[in-house]
Amino acid sequence: MKVIICGAGRVGQGIARRLAREHHEVTMIDQDARLIDIVQTELDVKGLQGHAGHPDVLKAAGGDTCDMIVAVTYSDEINMVICQVADTLFSIPTKIARVRAQQYLEPGWRALFSREGLGIDLVISPEVEVGDAILQRFKTPGAMMSVNFGRGDVQLIGIEVLPDSPVLDTALDQLQGLFPSLNARIVGISRGGTVFAPRGNDHLKVGDTAYVAVLKSHAHRLNSIFNRPETDVRRVVVVGGGNVGLYVAAGLEKQADVRVRVIEADIRQAEKAVSDLNRTIVIHGDGLTRSILEEADAPTADLVIATTHDDKTNILISKLAKQMGAKRSLALVNAPELSQLAIEMGVDAVLDPKALTVSRILMKMRRGRILALQSLEDGAAEIAEGVTLETSPLIGKPLGYDDLPKGITAAAILRDGEVIFAAPDVAPKANDHVLLFYEDSLTSKVEQFFRVSADFF
Repeated sequence: MKVIICGAGRVGQGIARRLAREHHEVTMIDQDARLIDIVQTELDVKGLQGHAGHPDVLKAAGGDTCDMIVAVTYSDEINMVICQVADTLFSIPTKIARVRAQQYLEPGWRALFSREGLGIDLVISPEVEVGDAILQRFKTPGAMMSVNFGRGDVQLIGIEVLPDSPVLDTALDQLQGLFPSLNARIVGISRGGTVFAPRGNDHLKVGDTAYVAVLKSHAHRLNSIFNRPETDVRRVVVVGGGNVGLYVAAGLEKQADVRVRVIEADIRQAEKAVSDLNRTIVIHGDGLTRSILEEADAPTADLVIATTHDDKTNILISKLAKQMGAKRSLALVNAPELSQLAIEMGVDAVLDPKALTVSRILMKMRRGRILALQSLEDGAAEIAEGVTLETSPLIGKPLGYDDLPKGITAAAILRDGEVIFAAPDVAPKANDHVLLFYEDSLTSKVEQFFRVSADFF
């Protein structure tokens, strides 16, 4: 596909890096010549300096032959204008805009982005995406990551394998026999910087991250099976009172038994947090200062969440809070090279906001009936929920560990409201929703599973 990305900042570069890896033809537009020089030097993309909302700039970038435009500049309004120009003047088929201001996203204003309005096909709100992901992690405190599929019936959970875990040194295809009452399946393993879809005779090792698909009602049992004691999360400290921090704090306030405290360095933002929140105590100060963390009761907190705009600050806050006694910590980290460092420093969970945005965009690009998608390990693997159409090669095929092509693992089938976990005696039918974990090199193969065959016509 030919894709134009407007905005060469952190998010734009992350999208471009992933799309270029999949051999899409990418052109980036930004007014900052320094950023354009960076992307042309470090990424396999074209660069163009200019204002992406100007018709002549879009034309020079190839707007008249473009398949998709992604507007992720610093300004919501500029992103909207870019998409409208792309639609009106160039008829670009797919238009995606990042919109941060929640006022635009109120239910009463949905017509703004419709075909009759600005003609935007997908609106991405990073703050909402990240906030929801943090709140999801809150429900599975022992996990390194957690995401929902099948309308929330199935969760994919990433969990570290500890030295005393009972799942060690057992072939994956034997685990169901050890835990027959648990509706779950290990579908991916991250080991030594590599993520792969396992086969039936693979074993988990100490330090691995196991990606486990689990029935939502059984998710809490994974901690005990992986020998991670589960504790209630009642005291939470959020460092960073920006849009993400406020969204998370407001979400936690809805839970009666959770006490939340927010630390914010900017006085005006701290005052806004006071006016927007109801039961949350807001503290004005630097979250990297011990006295401020002590004032917020971080040493006795069950969870400290660092949501500032700086990766390194978030990592250091999380590390310091753990040193002071906090039970668990979560940090927002955009830079892939810092994510592993954060884990090695003792941060319990790392959330990459950029990965959430990339996942939404990739779902729009994937061919076939793919309903949901999550990018993992900086794009090294994905998990997708797709619909098996009548001509799908998956229909009637068993879903054991060794039945699908190497690099793909089936997690579960969702059929008529029922969740059926993959096994050698389980096979998809037409119109099933099938959840697959796959390495990035198998993307085209997975797309074929969810496409209509040419023979059908």
